[in-house]
Amino acid sequence: MSKILELREKRAKAWEAAKAFLDSKRGSDGLLSPEDTATYEKMEADVIALGKEIERLERQAAIDLELSKPLNVPITDKPTSISGNNEKTGRASDEYRQSFWNMMRGRRKYDVHNALQVGEDTEGGYLVPDEFERTLVEALEEENIFRQIANVITTSSGDKKIPVVASKGTASWVDEEGQIPESDDSFAQVSIGAYKLATMIKVSEELLNDSVFNLEQYIAKEFARRIGAKEEEAFFIGDGSGKPTGILADNGGGEVGVTAASATAITLDEIMDLFYSLKSPYRRNAVFIMNDSTIKAIRKLKDNNGQYLWQPSVTAGTPDTILNRPVKTSAFMPTIAAGAKTIVFGDFSYYWVADRQGRVFKRLNELYAATGQVGFMATQRVDGKLVLAEAVKILQQKSA
Repeated sequence: MSKILELREKRAKAWEAAKAFLDSKRGSDGLLSPEDTATYEKMEADVIALGKEIERLERQAAIDLELSKPLNVPITDKPTSISGNNEKTGRASDEYRQSFWNMMRGRRKYDVHNALQVGEDTEGGYLVPDEFERTLVEALEEENIFRQIANVITTSSGDKKIPVVASKGTASWVDEEGQIPESDDSFAQVSIGAYKLATMIKVSEELLNDSVFNLEQYIAKEFARRIGAKEEEAFFIGDGSGKPTGILADNGGGEVGVTAASATAITLDEIMDLFYSLKSPYRRNAVFIMNDSTIKAIRKLKDNNGQYLWQPSVTAGTPDTILNRPVKTSAFMPTIAAGAKTIVFGDFSYYWVADRQGRVFKRLNELYAATGQVGFMATQRVDGKLVLAEAVKILQQKSA
């Protein structure tokens, strides 16, 4: 961790040096000479490289922490519950968990099938054990920035109806003994369903039979990587047809708060306008999200006090900021181009991610038998929608 803090401090100093160079080399027209531009871009590249190294070390620290956890539970004397109410049942039971992974490894026995009856799926798959499902959800949160800032709920079946106030009533001044006018709130509903997302994982038979190979960890990480990336893409740009409705969707997405004057650039005033286009109650928890290349484009911008908009974090676990609000990046945000929606700013707790309870795994023995492999098919049902459009504002580039 000291190495991470050291790099954060080094990045902050490198950024201060880049800003000082930029300020000292700007001409009367506010521009840099070609030679100074090349020098500044190299300094900026060093800042970006340090940021990526910090992210790598933080991921490495998280993995080290996970792998350092004990593999076994120490034997201790524990009082036995007389009533037996503390014993886990169903998919949370130890018997189900052990039988599930025996089935995944191909150890087919009668008692295994019998223990798995509680999780048997009509299509021949099995719901993952409760403890493992929580591991999957945690892994998805690591892979998917949207799950870190959105409101994630779990539904058992059917559509989830979310009541939303479409318009609010008002108070009125009235004369003494005058009639009080009616002014009711009007309500609408947002319906969240479930779309099926699936992936196939192949493992060699030799590796599968190796007791040292941690099948649970491998499937959790690989499932999270594949599903997490596809989920995040839909949460940003999904059109609601066979997939969730993304935050950038023309119908059901956030509101365009600012249209840039240029198709290829963003100005300080436009970012300020975007900030204040969002109502103040939403700004308290608001987050900026954009592509890495967009951050690079606005890194030179200053506010009215001469302070640069982008401020690097020097504290572990604290994100970089713009206008004192956290900024996150995603590869699924569009790059700056004509008509592109390049920056979103809002309170993403109003974007609801609905997980249909229970993820299903199927073991495919015959499909890849010729190549000595076993297939695992993982499926998940999920939906996502912005329930209040005014909670998220978008900066869109000028159309060509």
